[in-house]
Amino acid sequence: MMSAMLDTTLRLADPDAFYEALIDMHRDLGNDDSQLVNAKLILLLSNQIGDMTVLREAMLIARSGIAAAVAASTASV
Repeated sequence: MMSAMLDTTLRLADPDAFYEALIDMHRDLGNDDSQLVNAKLILLLSNQIGDMTVLREAMLIARSGIAAAVAASTASV
């Protein structure tokens, strides 16, 4: 069985409504609870995707550019 590739084509019918729902999910939560909600959502969606190759690709894309920005900000301190 061949693994799928991550599809980054916009598939949300209403991206603004999704973003609003995502923001609403965090409303009135402290930082720790907000991070917990994010972790739970990631695990639920990862289970829905179910393909480790796709998940690893998504993780690479999500992290791209972040490590360099963190290294640059700590180097200037």
